[in-house]
Amino acid sequence: MASTKLFVSLALLFIFVVCNFSHGTARHVGHKESMRQRYQLWMRRYGRVYKSPDEKKQRFQIFKSNVEFIDSFNRAGDKFYRLSVNQFADLTNEEFKASRNGFKLPSQRKVENNNNIPSISFNYLNESEVASRMDWRKQGAVTPIKDQDQCGCCWAFSAVAAMEGLTKIKTGKLVSLSEQELVDCDKAGQNAGCAGGLMDDAFTFIKQIGGLTSEESYPYKGVEGTCNSKMESKHDSVKIEGYEDVLANSEKSLMKAVARQPVSVAIDASGLRFQFYTGGIFPGEDNDCGTDLDHGVTAVGYGTSKDGVQYWIVKNSWGTKWGEKGYIRMKKGVKAKEGACGIAMKASYPIA
Repeated sequence: MASTKLFVSLALLFIFVVCNFSHGTARHVGHKESMRQRYQLWMRRYGRVYKSPDEKKQRFQIFKSNVEFIDSFNRAGDKFYRLSVNQFADLTNEEFKASRNGFKLPSQRKVENNNNIPSISFNYLNESEVASRMDWRKQGAVTPIKDQDQCGCCWAFSAVAAMEGLTKIKTGKLVSLSEQELVDCDKAGQNAGCAGGLMDDAFTFIKQIGGLTSEESYPYKGVEGTCNSKMESKHDSVKIEGYEDVLANSEKSLMKAVARQPVSVAIDASGLRFQFYTGGIFPGEDNDCGTDLDHGVTAVGYGTSKDGVQYWIVKNSWGTKWGEKGYIRMKKGVKAKEGACGIAMKASYPIA
């Protein structure tokens, strides 16, 4: 009798172990299948095709790592913003930065030669003269979101967006201007087409050549090409008198500048969290970004959320599938003088 009970107990224990092992294995396999299924769906959505099975396998591992990071971040739910599996999900962060960022800090020589460029603090403006909210999109001074693709010419898109805004404010006409002209033709200073550049140098170049032509006349190609010398006549060009730098490390001065017109700004957009940002207010804390400026964008406004959080409205050049339909809201009024991700460190705008 005792032996029968022992046999039954051992049999039940064996069944329990086998069932749990099988269930765990199925769960593990199901998870792998789920990730592969997400990968296949993602590939179809973004039209991704690879040259070989080995490349596809390598990209899957990168995709898997990125998705696990995104899922873990969103599950925590302790931030004012969210991440999503966007079109950059099969790129490592290093690959992403190399192809999408491209802001260059001015060299020491450039800084020394630029001492005659005024840094504007707008101290002459009273607080009552500065709007508490501003959105140049609502004023019709911002063209639709553009996509620089795999060319590191964010500097050109930033400078052009600022010029487009100024043109609308001055003339009442919103004209989409040519980034490609800058990519092909602006080789002076530190600007180097898809290899990066500086918005201040772009403004200087535009003044020197007598204006920037329209996107329609000189469309964007996403690669460097030969400068079209015929554009020198530029019947539809937009001219500027130069540019001014906003007082560095002063969000108050930046706010006063953005209240007047869209402003070119440089930020640190190097992290995975920036790569996969999809919505909300990006606080720019230590884990979000630093102050190693590597990307040119355009501040086109500022506002306050329903929760009372102040933010900058920033136009990016990574297409409408990134962020909030191509935009990011970055926290305004942070304790660090540099601003979120260094947004107040190197701001400038064209003058006409």
